[in-house]
Amino acid sequence: METLSALWAGFGVALQPANLLWGFIGVTLGTFVGVLPGVGPALTVAMLLPLTVKLEPTGALIMFAGIYYGAMFGGSTTTILLNAPGESASIATALEGNRMAKAGRAGPALATSAIGSFVAGTIATLLLTLLAPVVVEAALKFGPAEYFALMVFAFTTVSAVLGASTVRGLAALFVGLFLGLIGIDSQTGQTRFAFGVPELLDGIDVVVLAVGLFAVGETLYVAAYTSRMPETLEKLKGSLWMSGDDWRRSAPAWLRGTLFGFPFGSIPAGGAEIPTFLSYATEKKLSKHPEEFGTGAIEGVAGPEAANNAAATGTLVPLLSLGIPTSATAAILLSAFQNYGIQPGPLLFTTQGNLVWGLIASLYVGNLILLILNLPLIGIWVRVLAIPRPLLYGGILLFATLGAYSLHQSWVDLATLYVFGLLGFAMRRWDIPVAPAIIGLILGPLAETQFRRALAISEGDASVFFTQPISAFLLTLAMAAVLGPWLWRRFRGAQAK
Repeated sequence: METLSALWAGFGVALQPANLLWGFIGVTLGTFVGVLPGVGPALTVAMLLPLTVKLEPTGALIMFAGIYYGAMFGGSTTTILLNAPGESASIATALEGNRMAKAGRAGPALATSAIGSFVAGTIATLLLTLLAPVVVEAALKFGPAEYFALMVFAFTTVSAVLGASTVRGLAALFVGLFLGLIGIDSQTGQTRFAFGVPELLDGIDVVVLAVGLFAVGETLYVAAYTSRMPETLEKLKGSLWMSGDDWRRSAPAWLRGTLFGFPFGSIPAGGAEIPTFLSYATEKKLSKHPEEFGTGAIEGVAGPEAANNAAATGTLVPLLSLGIPTSATAAILLSAFQNYGIQPGPLLFTTQGNLVWGLIASLYVGNLILLILNLPLIGIWVRVLAIPRPLLYGGILLFATLGAYSLHQSWVDLATLYVFGLLGFAMRRWDIPVAPAIIGLILGPLAETQFRRALAISEGDASVFFTQPISAFLLTLAMAAVLGPWLWRRFRGAQAK
């Protein structure tokens, strides 16, 4: 009852005219950027962070959340019509979605994607409503040792899951951890790695890092490698609506996809890639029409899209209740909270109850708005794909530069923006994931603080991390996440011989 009354109060916040407007702007903008190839929610939120610093926190965060799950909706349009997944989580959708478009069934493919996203988003938000308070109650029992172990677990699992290899993910993580050391040590007052630059005494601004790695890095990569690649846009032919048979085949896939997606998004080893492919494989195995897979099976679109959106909502569980981001966009959302002096975690539900429940309530409202926006306006969103890439990315570079300079009106911010932009380009070029670097910068200083507190309480006894059961368990899981893939490859190699 307490949760329901808090949610009811949250609807009172979310349905205020100003917050409703910000939510509408967020989901519309999110759908727009989701449709554009290569422009994802992380890039968009990162660019808007400098421009929204002076907005009221609740409205701004509702807008950012709308951009996040709105982009999940819009990304299916590009995937289905262009066969150009904007992120790895959309690859499974492309396997059948583009085949359906080539067969003249783009309309039903887009419709099952939109409705499935609505169903999965709504169920996942309901699970978020019920699960987040439970996680908060458990997290309130954590001490410094447990929090440090939890952050180490998040570091290693996110680094191992994202990207092509564990080594590359850990390399990106250590870059972020190093950047988090720059500035004045909060306990000793000593300057670290500032190199005599006064603007670096407060540390690296996470907004500058995020905008540089995502916006500038992506723009340079597109200009260098993908601007001349041919793209074939499939036209919308035939009916835009689903037939009775399409509904019968899609509905079970939506529910199964939701059950795959939400748990993977909710754990610190989360991500949408694994559940989308699990959903695709399950639908292929359970389908009464397995012969259609590879030629345009609607279940192969419905299941992965539901899993993708459920995982996106699931990432808000560890973000809001523990302050742990499990994806690139969640890391940027965490920095948005910190921009307003708000630290997500167990105390957030107590200190900022109206904000957090207003944000959760806005997800219910936003999912309904997205369904209304996507189904009738599919033709309009398709036209967005006609925007020339040079104009699109030129605009992104301009807004990134203006946004970074507006933070402190400092040339140092501009210099670091483009240094990080070159770093982001190199990481994109050699397939090094960006998210671990952002997470390392944000959580690194917090992990250091918890580490020092644990040692201070135990009077310098480092065994405290292994004598506390929860801490020891999380550190063991972290070690397994790093060594597990290597040991598995060695095992498979030995078997092959």
